[in-house]
Formats: sequence, C-alpha cells, structure tokens
Amino acid sequence: MKTESKTGLYRKLPSVDKLAHRPIFAALVSLEGQVAVTDAARIVLASVREQIAEGRLDEDGVDLALTGLDEAVKRQVQHALRYSMRTIINATGVVLHTNLGRAPLAASALQHIQKTARQYSNLEFEVEAGKRGKRDVHVDRLFRKLLSEQADIGASVPARAREISTIVVNNNAAAVLLALNTLAEGGEVIVSRGELVEIGGSFRIPDVMAKSNAILREVGTTNRTRAKDYEQAITEKTRLLLRVHRSNFEMAGFTEQPSLDELVNLARKHKLPLMEDLGSGALFDLRSVGVSGEPGVQASLHAGVDVVTYSGDKLLGGPQAGMLSGRSDLIARMRSNSLFRALRVDKLTLAALEATLMAYVKGDHDAIPALRMMRLSREEIARRAEAVAARVQSSGLSIELIDGDSVIGGGAVPSAILPTRLLVVTCQGLSADEISARLRASDLPVIARVEEGRVLLDLRTVFPEQDEAVVAALAQLANFRLKISD
Repeated sequence: MKTESKTGLYRKLPSVDKLAHRPIFAALVSLEGQVAVTDAARIVLASVREQIAEGRLDEDGVDLALTGLDEAVKRQVQHALRYSMRTIINATGVVLHTNLGRAPLAASALQHIQKTARQYSNLEFEVEAGKRGKRDVHVDRLFRKLLSEQADIGASVPARAREISTIVVNNNAAAVLLALNTLAEGGEVIVSRGELVEIGGSFRIPDVMAKSNAILREVGTTNRTRAKDYEQAITEKTRLLLRVHRSNFEMAGFTEQPSLDELVNLARKHKLPLMEDLGSGALFDLRSVGVSGEPGVQASLHAGVDVVTYSGDKLLGGPQAGMLSGRSDLIARMRSNSLFRALRVDKLTLAALEATLMAYVKGDHDAIPALRMMRLSREEIARRAEAVAARVQSSGLSIELIDGDSVIGGGAVPSAILPTRLLVVTCQGLSADEISARLRASDLPVIARVEEGRVLLDLRTVFPEQDEAVVAALAQLANFRLKISD
C-alpha cells in the first residue's frame, strides 16, 4: 500500500471533536459526561489509525469501520467506566482465598456499613455525655464479652490490668509492628528461630521487628527450641517474649517447641510480657468443622498470654483488620502510641467488624459466610453439584462428579482439609487451561482450579445464589464447543 493511499484513508476519518459531538451520543453524554465520550472517541479513532498504519485496513475495511464507529465509542465508554474491582465466583474450594478477597462479609455487616457510611455516626462521640469518645469502644465491648471470661492473666498482675481490652489496626502485620514498638522499642525480643516466618507478600517477622526498632534475639534452632533457650537468653535488655504461630506451614519429624504454659510461667517468673502472634485467630471452636490443633484467641488468653495479635479477614470471617487483645494496661500503652493513629481503621471497617462480632455474641455462626462454608458437609455440596451437572447437557462437554478436598486457605491451618464433592469439567478440543480461561471470560467470571490437567469446580466456596451463573458459564462453554465443531 502506498503512502498516498494511506493518507487518503486517514482523511476519511472524522475528527475526534466531530465524532464525539454526534447527536446520537446526546443521551450518553447526559449520562456519563462529554469528557468520557470524547476520550472514548479519541481511543476508537486512534485504533483505526493504527490499523491503517500497519496495513491491516484497505479502503473497504475503513468504510466498514466507519459504519461501526458509533457502537465502538459506546462500548469504549462502558469499558472505561466499568469498575476494575468486580464480583467473581470462587469455585476453587479455598475458603479464605487471599487473591480473591479472603473472607466475604456477612449480610449484617454490609447493612451496618451502609447505615454508617450514608449518614453521620457516633464514631468518636459519647452521645449521652455529649463529649468526644474513642472509636475502639464499639468493638471492644463485644471483644470483652467474647474473651474476658476465659482469660487468666495471673495474680502477679495488678487487678486493674486483669481486664481484657482490644484495639484494632489495619492488618495483623500492623498489629505486630505496633505491639513490638510499644513494648520493646530499643530492647530485645526473644523468639525461636523456628518461628521467624514469612507471613505472605514477602513480609517477614524479622523485617517487621526491625521496623519496630526492637532488637531480635533468636534462640534455639530451626527445628528445636526449648523453654530453657528462652530463659538463658533473658538479660536486663529483654523487654518481651514472643511466640509466633506457624499458621502457613508445618514442621514435622525431629522437632520441639516449648508449650504455651512453659512460656507463660517463664514470663511471669521474670515479670516480662508474653506476646503471641496467632495470625489467623479463630474465635470459634474449629473442632466443630473437623479441624484440630489450631489455637484460638480465647485459648491463648486463658493460658495466660498477655497480648495476642490476629487477623480480621481470616478465621474470624470479618473485614481486613489486625486485632490486639490482652491486658488492659498493655493495650492502653499501645493506644497512646503515635503509631496507633497512623495504623487505626476507619468507620467502615469498624462497622463491618462490629456486625461480625455481634453474630458471634448471638452464636449465629452461619451468618458469617466463611464459617458457613467451612461447616458445609460433603452431602450438601454433592446435592448442589448434581443439580448443576444435570442442567448442562452437551455432546462435547463432559461433567463428572468425584470426591475431593477443600482447604481453608489464607495462611490458616495448612494441613486441614474439608471433604467435598467436585465437578470435573472437560471439553472436547480444549485443554484444561483453555477451559479455565473461558470460564474466567464469562459475564460473571468463574475461577476454577486446575489439577493434573483437569478443571475442578468446588461449590463449597460458591454461594448458592451463584449456582445459576455457574450453569450459564458451563452452557456458554458448551455452546462455544458446538460452534467450533460446526
């Protein structure tokens, strides 16, 4: 194609201004604004010019493109103004999937957020006294109900400090940072080498400790640490004993670690605070869903731990947050730390957390989606899976049901598995990766897992009201197979 002919093709195109001000866009301009329509027109025309420059459009091609400019601009406006964050269907069977937002919020949490966000609230105001208050009180009162009765602070601690208090920051790493900075800045923190874990996203306990200006004092070996290792490391520089729960991995074989009782007794003997970073932090008995060996917040406080840090969007089933629960005198020191203001949460997080905790207080665990999913039986999931499979019939698409396992995820109880029933999807002519990609391309993206060359759908983590969308995505996959076979 000659340069002159390209020039002639360019001249066929309208200007951005002329295209953007066509009468056909009047309603769109009224709804989305002239700037959005003009930007869309600029992008559409730039795409056509690029195709001309690359020799991919001749005169007939340009004429055809011109007839579709209006629709192309409308589609571009819709694409540009679509939210980047959107709903997907989690069919992976990973209940607390970090990449998919971890714990979904309870309906009551969403309602409480909406009420709190739409109007003014008593976030930091005591209505009866008519004076400024503290934002922590809204959730601290509920944490006290859930935690205080089971705490055993110890007779050596003043009576006024034996109450359990809780403050909230933006995540568990922030909770650890605030606690270490408050309790051990400039001093030593004793921790086992076997607990210097990476907590996700390349954040490591030693790095968090360094940022807190506390000095790390490692004791024991990677696989074996005893109480006497802690005791031999205690000096006048020691400010804190730290225990970090290995929430995202397990050690087996020739291993040893001191019991919580041993560390509690050691801390009391030397009048040092003992802090435990639980990470996930369950407020309910995991044995009810067949998971054993995972410590809960109540159990740690009952054993005599002075400060416990844990997450809000993992086993608790609430919003992203980091909680610090423990002795009221130590929590008060953390609240007065200037770091607390930088790390504290906003009214929406507190509203979601308050509603989630209220469900615990009421004993309504099924109101919390993550807990409800964990409690589902294989039989309940199987009935739904059979119903989905029965509704999708195609000669090129095969759906088989097999037994399998779900996992809790989110760095919690890594070895725990929950029995489930899986849909195995195969489509003639498409690889597992291609099937997975087409499910993700559905109007409501379906995120499956691919194992050993098979696409697996686990309805444990699919909300029942989303089953219809799963059927639609599978039907769309079947229709695509019929089209390519024709």
